[in-house]
Amino acid sequence: MAKVRVNIVGAGRVGQTILGLLRHSSKYSVQDIVSSRFRSAEHAAQIAGMGRAVEKYADLAPADLWILAVPDSQISIAATELAKVVGQHDTNEPPPVAFHCSGFFPANKMAPLQKLAWRLASVHPVLTFAEPATAIQQFEGTLCGIEGEDSALDFIKDFLAEIGGIPFQINSDSKSLYHAAAVISNNFTVVLQAIAREAWATAGVPDDIAKQLNTTLLQATCENVAAHGPLGALTGPASRGDTFVVSQQEKDVAAWHPAAGIIYKELSLLAHKLKADGKTQDWLSPEA
Repeated sequence: MAKVRVNIVGAGRVGQTILGLLRHSSKYSVQDIVSSRFRSAEHAAQIAGMGRAVEKYADLAPADLWILAVPDSQISIAATELAKVVGQHDTNEPPPVAFHCSGFFPANKMAPLQKLAWRLASVHPVLTFAEPATAIQQFEGTLCGIEGEDSALDFIKDFLAEIGGIPFQINSDSKSLYHAAAVISNNFTVVLQAIAREAWATAGVPDDIAKQLNTTLLQATCENVAAHGPLGALTGPASRGDTFVVSQQEKDVAAWHPAAGIIYKELSLLAHKLKADGKTQDWLSPEA
């Protein structure tokens, strides 16, 4: 059986990770790699030991699967450039599938390709791509949010199975909220750790001890949330209803770091509501 022909647009960390994951594939064959900088495409091909770096979109060979591993702001631009040069697909073959890797934009961000009857999807691996070599090692079992056309999703599920991803479907019209949840869960957690480190430093805690406290508390929290869910894992003065401690700490944190004081106040309110009602959000009844 002939291998599925793959072209990759974008040779950054995500593109390099996908290349690495496909390196030993028996089902998929990487053909061409194009990037905003030719040197980046060359570097990616050299590291992966596969694929041909090309200088411009017009040099790309036909493919069955097109992966747009470009920044969110470049998805529409890349799709437009592709549509200019690839033309209509061979009607004797199934339409190509194209997916982008944004967690924010839906598949229809590649609308110029949809006009060519391509099958469109988006794939958002819920993984931190800080360094491609590490991401390749961590990718097995990674959950991947997918949305798009049904025929494209069937194709994508096979692709993800080949590289070790686990797909789950999300609503196209809720893509922004979906991605915001990932930001809150991951990125904002990192910001909160930075605030905690700074507060410990101000309180005179040695840096090496602060690092240990940071690690111990964060690991325990992750384990408890995984085992018991947010409600079961929640502890602290707000969840206990200790209003004096919450009020005094809110003032102290605000005096030290005004923005952190606002965060402390709002999160304390949400923590109290979560413990009391099981949710952080106020739900209005249909009659309201």
